[in-house]
Amino acid sequence: MRMKFRFFFLLMVALLGTQTTRASGALATNGRAYEEGNLVIPSPAMLRGCPKTCGKVSFDYPFGIGSGCFRDPDFNLTCVVDGSTGTHKLFLHDGITEVVDGGIDAGWSRTISIAYANNAVVTAGKDVYNLSSWSPPGRSFVGFSGKINVTGCGFDVFMLDHDSNSTFKVCSTTCPGSEITEATARQNCNGTWCCSFPIINGNFRGFQFSFVRLRGQDIRVNRTSPLWNKVSVTTVYANLGWNVADQANCADAEGDAATYACRSNNSSCVDSLVTRRGYWCYCNGGFLGNPYVPQGCSRDKGYNPIPRMVNCTRQCGDIEVPFPFGIEEGCFARKVFQLNCTNTVSSMLQMEDDEYQVAHINLDKGLIEIKYAESYQQESVRIYIDEEPDLYMGFIGQTSLAQWAVANLTCEEAQMDKTRYACVSDNSECLVVNSTMNRFYGYRCKCSTGFQGNPYLREGCQDIDECNNTRSICEEVCHNTVGSYNCIKCPDKMDYDATTKQCTSIKKQHIFLGIIIGLCSGSGVLLLSLTGVLMVRRWKRYIQMQLRRKYFRKNQGLLLEQLISSDENASDKTKIFSVEELEKATDNFHQMRIVGRGGHGMVYKGILSDQRVVAIKKSKVIEAGEINQFINEVAILSQINHRNIVKLFGCCLETEVPLLVYDFIPNGSLFSVLHSDSSTSCLSWVDCIRIAVEAAGALSYLHSAASISVFHRDVKSSNILLDGNYTAKVADFGASRLVSIDQTHIVTNVQGTFGYLDPEYYYTGQLNEKSDVYSFGVVLIELLLRKEPIFTSESGSKQNLSNYFLSGLKMRPVTEIVHAQVLDEATEEEISSVASLAEMCLRLRGEDRPTMKHVEMALRILQTERLKLCNVDPKNGQEREPVLTPPRGEDSSDELVASDCANANFPSENIKQCYSFEQEFMSYDGVSR
Repeated sequence: MRMKFRFFFLLMVALLGTQTTRASGALATNGRAYEEGNLVIPSPAMLRGCPKTCGKVSFDYPFGIGSGCFRDPDFNLTCVVDGSTGTHKLFLHDGITEVVDGGIDAGWSRTISIAYANNAVVTAGKDVYNLSSWSPPGRSFVGFSGKINVTGCGFDVFMLDHDSNSTFKVCSTTCPGSEITEATARQNCNGTWCCSFPIINGNFRGFQFSFVRLRGQDIRVNRTSPLWNKVSVTTVYANLGWNVADQANCADAEGDAATYACRSNNSSCVDSLVTRRGYWCYCNGGFLGNPYVPQGCSRDKGYNPIPRMVNCTRQCGDIEVPFPFGIEEGCFARKVFQLNCTNTVSSMLQMEDDEYQVAHINLDKGLIEIKYAESYQQESVRIYIDEEPDLYMGFIGQTSLAQWAVANLTCEEAQMDKTRYACVSDNSECLVVNSTMNRFYGYRCKCSTGFQGNPYLREGCQDIDECNNTRSICEEVCHNTVGSYNCIKCPDKMDYDATTKQCTSIKKQHIFLGIIIGLCSGSGVLLLSLTGVLMVRRWKRYIQMQLRRKYFRKNQGLLLEQLISSDENASDKTKIFSVEELEKATDNFHQMRIVGRGGHGMVYKGILSDQRVVAIKKSKVIEAGEINQFINEVAILSQINHRNIVKLFGCCLETEVPLLVYDFIPNGSLFSVLHSDSSTSCLSWVDCIRIAVEAAGALSYLHSAASISVFHRDVKSSNILLDGNYTAKVADFGASRLVSIDQTHIVTNVQGTFGYLDPEYYYTGQLNEKSDVYSFGVVLIELLLRKEPIFTSESGSKQNLSNYFLSGLKMRPVTEIVHAQVLDEATEEEISSVASLAEMCLRLRGEDRPTMKHVEMALRILQTERLKLCNVDPKNGQEREPVLTPPRGEDSSDELVASDCANANFPSENIKQCYSFEQEFMSYDGVSR
C-alpha cells in the first residue's frame, strides 16, 4: 500500500464532528452471528474465515464478501474476474461502482476510492443526449469528492442539481483540427475533445448528465471517429464517504449494545455531520486497528528492531540511509521508514509518495529533512501509511525539518516488550517525542552522553574520545575513559604544553634578556597591528561596497530602476534607499526597533532623515525565485494610490535580503485586535462595519478601479492594518498578481493562508477576483464570531471557521452563533445582513459569489442605515438625538440607544484605548528618535 497525503474535504467534515466515547457492547459467541433485521454481527470465529482481499485490493469489516462477512447489504462486496484481462475487480453491492486504489481501511479512513465510467451513443441528426443517472449505492454512503472527464466532439455538458431539480452547465468540448485518440484527449483534457470539472458535495445524492450539441461542430470531423460516435464520462479520481447508518447518531447506537458498531474496547464513536444520520467508529489515541471488531484496536506493535536482510544498501548518492530507515525490503524497521532511491547520481531519495523527497536523516536529534513539490502548498505536514501510526510531524514549506518517532508508545510501554524495543544498544537511552503543541507521538532512541553512533543497532553507540578534540578540553593532561574523560595535573617542575599535549620541563631564562626581547617584540607587533588595522578597514570598506553592488544586481536593482523611471506615477513616490539610510533610521536595526515578527521575517520601525516614520519589512531569507515576487510587490504598490491601501515609500536592494519601506501603521492588524487575550474586544460593532467597508473598498479598487487589475491572493485579517486613526489599510502584496483588462482569470501555483483559501482556486489553480471575495467572506465571519479561521472547539478538536459558520446557519438562527458583544451591539437585521453577505462570499462556485464592488455597496448601505437610525448628519459628522431612545432591555435587542450611535463614522472611544505597537515603541527611552 502506498503512502498518501490525506487532505480530503469529506474527511475534514467528518473530523469536525462532535466526539463521544463509549466502551463496546457485547458480541455473539460460540461461533454464531447475531442478526437483527438486515444487520449481521458475525462472531470473531466467523470473521477469521472471511476473505480480506480481491486481487490487489484489500478491505476490512464492516465490508465483506459472502454471507455473514459484512454488517448490512450496503457493505456487501463482489469480487469478479475481468474476462478480457484476467484481473480481479472489486465492486460495491450495486455491481457498477468499482473500488480502486489500495482498498478500504476501516481503521481510520472514512472514504473509498472508486471508479465510474459510462457513455452515450451519438447518432446523426440528434442534438440532445441524456446519460443514465448514478446514485450512491445505499444510505450508508455519504459525500462525494472527485474530478470528472467528459470526452466527445462539440457538446455543452449539463449536470442535474438534485436539490433544485434544475440543470447547470459544467463544461464544453470542441473538436477543431485533426483526429486524436480518446486516451490522448483525456490526457490533455483542456476543452478540446475533452473537458473536466470537480465535484465536491457533502450531501451527495448522485449525478445525471445531459449533452447538447454545439452549432457547427457536427461538420468538423469524420463521423467514423470513435470520439464522434459517443460521449464518455469517466472519473479522473473519485472518493465516496461512508458511515454506519442503521442508527441516527452515537447516542441512539450506544443504547442498543447488541447492534452497536464500535465493538473494540478501545474505540470511540463520532456523529456524522454530512447527512445528519449515522456515525463512524475510530480507535482511541495511541491505538491502531479496526474499531468495528472485538479487540480490533491495540497498541503499536509494528516496530521490528532486527533487520531481516544483511548487507543492506545504506547510501543513496550523497545521502546516508541509517537503520531504522531502509531502501530494500527487509532493511527497514517498519513500513513508514521505507524509502526509494530513484536516482543515485542526483541523490533522489523519496518516500513512497512523490510529493516528499528526503534530503537528510539525523538520528541523534530525531529529525528528517523533507523537500516538497512546488505545486503542493499546505499548512502542516502529515505523512500517513495504511495500518501504520502517525509518526512524523512538521510544517510545510519548500524544506521542512520533521520530527519522527519509532513507535506510538511511551518509553515505559516500549521497554516492557524487549523483542520490539528499538533502543538495542547498551549505551543508548529512550526519549519521549512530543510535538510543539504538546501532542504525544511516541518515543525514539539516542546514544547516551559520551557516546555517538546509531542507537538502533546492537553495537551502534561507540565511545567518544574527547581527548582527540582539536580544541583542548583540559588545562592539564587529558585521559579518555569509556563515556567520559579525566584531566590529570602535570608533576612538579613540569608544565603542560598545549601544542604537544604533554608535560615538559620548565626552562629558566635570563630575566633582563627577556625584558629586552619583550619590549622589542611588543613595539614591532604594535606597529604591525596598527598598519594591519588600517589596511583591514580599507579592505572591508572596499569589500562592503563590492558586496552591496553585487546584491543590488542580484536583487534586480537595474530592472526596478528602469521600471521606476518609465512609470511617471511611480517615480514621484517610489525611492530606492541606500542601506546607510535605513541603518541610521533604525539604529542599525536595533532589536528594540522591532515592531512585528512573522514566520518569514520581521518589521522594524524607523525614522527617516525627513522625519517620516516608516515600517521596514526585512525577510529572514529569500530564494532566487522569490526575487521576482519581491519586485512584483514593489511594482504593484508603486502603481496604487488609495487611502485604504498601505503606502509604499520605496525599497533597498543593497542587502542580501531586499527591504521594503512602508508608511508606518501604528495600531497593528485587525487580527491582533479581534483575537486579543482580553475577554471583550475593543472593536465595537460600528468599528467593525466601518473597517469592513474600508477594506472592501480597497479590494474593489484593486479589482476594477486601479490602472491595472490586481488579485491580492492573500486576503486575511492579519493583512488588514489599522493606522493611528484606526483606518483600515490593506497590506502584504507579495502574493498578488497583476492582470490585464482582457483577462478574467490566470492559472498559477496555489498560494494563500489555510482557513482563508478559496476551495475552487485550490482545486483548479485558476485565480480570479472571486478568490479574494471568498477570503473576505472569512474576514466577515471573524467580525461576527470573533473566532480565528482555524480554532480549537470546546472538545479540543481543530475546526475550520467557514465550515463551522455555514453548518451553524443550517442548524440554528445566526444570533445563536455570533459573539456576545456583536449580539449586544448590533441589531438582528444588521447581523442577518452581514451573515447573508458572508454566506454569499463563501459559495463554493466562484461565479455564484458577488463581486467586491457588490460587497462594498452592500456594506455601505448597511453603514448608511445605521447612520439614519442614529440620525447623524453626514456633512459634518455631528451626532443628533438617536431615533430610538428607550434603554435596551431583554426584549428590545434590536433597538438603538444613544451609546450605540456615538460617531458611527469614526472610531469608537474603546478602540482608541487599544494597546498599540506605537505605545510599545515610545516606552523604550534608549532608542534615539
